[in-house]
Amino acid sequence: MIDKELLTSSYDFTLPSELIAAYPASPRDSAKLLVYDRTTDTITHTYFYELEKFIPKDCALIFNDTKVIKARLFGFKPSGGKIELLINRPLNAHDINVYIRGKVKVNTTIEFDDNLVAKVKELKEDGSRIVNFSVDEKLMRFEDLLPIIDKIGHIPLPPYIQRADNTQDVNEYQSVFAKEEGAVAAPTASLHFTPEQHEKICKDFKHAFVTLHVGSGTFKPVDAKIITDHPMHSEYYDISNKAKEILDSNIPLLSVGTTSTRTIEFYEKHGKIQRGEANLFLNPKNRPSRVNHLLTNFHLPKSTLLMLVASFVGLEKTQELYTEAIKEKYRFYSYGDAMLII
Repeated sequence: MIDKELLTSSYDFTLPSELIAAYPASPRDSAKLLVYDRTTDTITHTYFYELEKFIPKDCALIFNDTKVIKARLFGFKPSGGKIELLINRPLNAHDINVYIRGKVKVNTTIEFDDNLVAKVKELKEDGSRIVNFSVDEKLMRFEDLLPIIDKIGHIPLPPYIQRADNTQDVNEYQSVFAKEEGAVAAPTASLHFTPEQHEKICKDFKHAFVTLHVGSGTFKPVDAKIITDHPMHSEYYDISNKAKEILDSNIPLLSVGTTSTRTIEFYEKHGKIQRGEANLFLNPKNRPSRVNHLLTNFHLPKSTLLMLVASFVGLEKTQELYTEAIKEKYRFYSYGDAMLII
């Protein structure tokens, strides 16, 4: 008999389509907040602007300061065929891992506005492509590419938000403390903070920032029958010296989001290296060892993010919390409501 916590099917659930948030709450902190207290096994329904009342007094908060880039580009092949390209991540200065909607071969060129051209260098088995970008035949480094795509690119809204991005998304799909450019998906628990609320919490609690550049792999569902057979995607991380000092102490931690959690736990479990590639898969069979409390959104069925939540509270309690959230009509996914596990 296979342990239920190992079966991918155990992490499936049916979500009414009207509970998928297509737009953010306004103001940001008016989103609903479900608080689950493990010591008393109680659920409290409140709003995000009440968050500070529930943060354990003796803990430090760790935020992810990654900044979403305009990673979705629309262009044309020389034949005139339309192409949509999503930047996933740089592999080095010139080789960029991307996803392309439309048929391409090695050496296919794609033309964009502002004389930007992408040339397909390699087709990967996972469906991604390796490309080089150039302007007027000059090869572009990734850091030089960023101001160009900021001008001609689009905010890469997740696939379940079935609408085109708009001018509001430029600000809303970004945390108020976003700083380090490189993510193609937002660390969504962070989206609820207003500047005022974030400033006050930072004044009242110890805190620090880590950087994890969230890749599009964060949306990839687990296809394997057994969750531990899933090949976890890798993302670049960097831990500031201030964050390292807090992580190396004994102070309890509240991790703001699954991305901060993956960063902290990778650091803790893999030799306390401050920067590199993180591919940690947290689940009920690989529980967190450093993070004590978690602030997060409500995630996709069969996703590694849902399994990360279960690494804190177990499968059955995760199922119970999600059933409660659906019953109470919480809004789900990137622009949805939040949950605090203490």
